[in-house]
Amino acid sequence: MTRSRLRILVVLTGFLCALGSAPVPAAPKPTPTRADKHLFVWAGDQARQAADFLAVVNFDEDSADYGELITTVPLPGPGATSNEPHHVGLSADGRVLAAGGLLSVLKGQKEIFFFDVSDPAQPRFLSAADPPQSAITDEFYPLPGGGFLVTMMGGAEGHHPGRVAEFDRRRQLVGEYPAVPPADGFNPHGISVRPEVNLMVTSDFICPSTTLHAVPAGLTLRGSVRVWNFAERKILRTVTLPKASGSIDIRLIPRDPKKRAFTAGMTDDTLYLIDTRRGTAKAVFNFGTITTGGWPQLVRMTLDGRRLFVSMNVAGKIAMLDTSDAERPRLVSVLDLGKDSGPHYIALTGDERRLVITDYFLNEDDAGKVHAEGDHKVHVAMVSENGLALDPRFQLDFNTAIPTGPARPHGVAFK
Repeated sequence: MTRSRLRILVVLTGFLCALGSAPVPAAPKPTPTRADKHLFVWAGDQARQAADFLAVVNFDEDSADYGELITTVPLPGPGATSNEPHHVGLSADGRVLAAGGLLSVLKGQKEIFFFDVSDPAQPRFLSAADPPQSAITDEFYPLPGGGFLVTMMGGAEGHHPGRVAEFDRRRQLVGEYPAVPPADGFNPHGISVRPEVNLMVTSDFICPSTTLHAVPAGLTLRGSVRVWNFAERKILRTVTLPKASGSIDIRLIPRDPKKRAFTAGMTDDTLYLIDTRRGTAKAVFNFGTITTGGWPQLVRMTLDGRRLFVSMNVAGKIAMLDTSDAERPRLVSVLDLGKDSGPHYIALTGDERRLVITDYFLNEDDAGKVHAEGDHKVHVAMVSENGLALDPRFQLDFNTAIPTGPARPHGVAFK
């Protein structure tokens, strides 16, 4: 090697070493993106006669048809009815919408449904799946590389224990986790993931079979959070709440260096701060100060972790909290939707300007003990730093908007 080439090599080596030793810049603060133009609503016929369907609604605020129904896409063939449409998830690339049937198992039907939403105004049904070890489909988490994780609250017949199912980007089942589930009431409903710190959490809600008349006595609620190694799909520890109050949902605080999360106890009116590293739960807010017995349920957060939204099903209200200090959340606003409105599912748009709310939780009709009907309306609340306000331009009632008759709207997504 010539001396000149040797000097170049030394200089390059020093330069690369200097780059390696330089401090790594902090990840940019996440910012809200896009203005969504289409609203997808996964719904079921109230009479359970017409097929369950995916509705598409004009969500363009600049359109003269804002809030109007564009189309409905019914499930095809056998197994199209009585699935009890529940939660949904949009794939990371925005091309596939996955939707769950909470009670499909009661009729021996497939219970996870996939739609092609590449053209959001004209979705197309793709396929259905039925994980062999689990049932009672709940929440979806879109995997960064494609596919989904899906919380399945019950075993194959709806009993304890449940699983978390994984589907790849081709909608093929990868696995059901963990291989050996916990024996202490593993009925996962909520799910939240921070891939950058290899952390996943799920929250146990209820043993689903106990909601049916076929099982005597009352409901068996759960009160626990599972902390997972996300990459390995393994449970590391269990965080037990003071009461088995129905920990229906959970959200990790974005970018929180302490890796904490929030969950709500549905029947004890309490917001808990979960320390995933220490395995502790701390009560940090009393929803009883809004309405006693209001059933706080689903939880959503802004990307900066400073605002928390919680649906209160029995109270007919949506609570908005300032979580800048996670140890001391402060009530910012309460949106009152009225007596017996029954809000449950909530979803924050990509630009974080709008919160969509559906007024329906679950009615098991003659089969079960849960009859939380709601008024079947879909609301849009405008989000500001200091509160929530209903958008008067958006008026969507699933009692009258659907050609096949009154329907029960549940999960929503945007594109």
